[in-house]
Amino acid sequence: MKIQSLETFDLRFPTSRTQDGTDAMHTDPDYSAAYVILKTGGGPQGHGFAFTIGRGNEICAAAIEAFRHHVVGLTLNEITEDFGGFWRRLAGDSQLRWLGPEKGVVHLALAAIVNAVWDLYGKVEGKPVWKLLADMTPKQLVSCIDFRYITDVLTPEEAFEMLDRLARTRSDREAELLRAGYPAYTTSVGWMGYSDDKVRAACREAIAEGWTHFKVKVGADPRDDTRRVGIVREAIGPTRTLMVDANQRWDVGEAIARMKDLSQFNPLWIEEPTSPDDVLGHAAIARAIHPIGVATGEHCANRVMFKQLLQAQAISFCQIDSCRLGGVNENLAVMLMAAKFGVPVCPHAGGVGLCELVQHLSMFDYIAVTGTMENRVTEFVDHLHEHFVDPVVIERARYMLPEQPGYSTEIKKESRDHYRYPDGPVWSA
Repeated sequence: MKIQSLETFDLRFPTSRTQDGTDAMHTDPDYSAAYVILKTGGGPQGHGFAFTIGRGNEICAAAIEAFRHHVVGLTLNEITEDFGGFWRRLAGDSQLRWLGPEKGVVHLALAAIVNAVWDLYGKVEGKPVWKLLADMTPKQLVSCIDFRYITDVLTPEEAFEMLDRLARTRSDREAELLRAGYPAYTTSVGWMGYSDDKVRAACREAIAEGWTHFKVKVGADPRDDTRRVGIVREAIGPTRTLMVDANQRWDVGEAIARMKDLSQFNPLWIEEPTSPDDVLGHAAIARAIHPIGVATGEHCANRVMFKQLLQAQAISFCQIDSCRLGGVNENLAVMLMAAKFGVPVCPHAGGVGLCELVQHLSMFDYIAVTGTMENRVTEFVDHLHEHFVDPVVIERARYMLPEQPGYSTEIKKESRDHYRYPDGPVWSA
């Protein structure tokens, strides 16, 4: 199964027209995918992407092209027999690395390719990626991870022991997921650009559908934040769970002050209260606003940043992202580190296709890494799923197990044609 060619696409969906996805820092997002297809000459194809929000998506697509020589011409077996080595060769490219290293647009491009490889791998094996991972031995899983820079926190031997501890009971947890699914929370009620009436209506609809966890965007004028969060708390009642998300808007002192004001609404966490690179700032906020938790990760560039956030006790909830980190492999490292520190993984999924991907990671985390769903909930946004060949299935606020082989990454051809930028009909018109 040789990868014979690589094709890239700049796909953009005009979500800014309806204010879907808006927050304090991103006021006009067009949910976008820097998309790649790995072709095998008549066999299965691997589909992958990195998520962006419009302008610059073409840069990410160009960065994917820069990795072509690392992928085209290899067989799938050559990659999967040394998956950790393959990942490290991409991340350690002697010239591309200068543009990172392991961060920024080059790392997003790496994620798109790695996601496409896992999609191809799942299709060839006839398994969805969560099942592909769940059926791997601890030794195979450990071999997928690049432990460089994190062995002061997690060694390959420790990772093996953690995975081996739960290996014999994985089937029990698979059965539980098949029966009940994985818990989710909704962000679709709380976009910054929505009117108060639209927020109230969205809350009523979500409650009727069984949602119990709700997230609201903050970071606007303090009075506006208080009003909007109050509307959601009133709409959902005192017993349902509320979270707030500032999307990096505040300085450290401002975050502490603002959260002391919003504490009247009893939020579970504040997400991205300040710069995602400010580990010590997150730690200061976490100490000052306890027992409100701090959640961060959607803009955390790599496993090293997550290591430091965990070491500094700066986060109460670890928000991995399937397209910000370097695909499945780097997410495995972060999930294991979070488990060692006892911090629940609650993935970020606010963007086109992210729900489709992170469901696999959350389910694997439960099956093989932690064995628990306690204090764990995965983000869901109700946008753009109709464009996917294997869209998420949500029942009573829970992700149901994906059944189709692959990573649920494949966007329908008609959607790729329609939303291709700048010459697809939705844009050329």
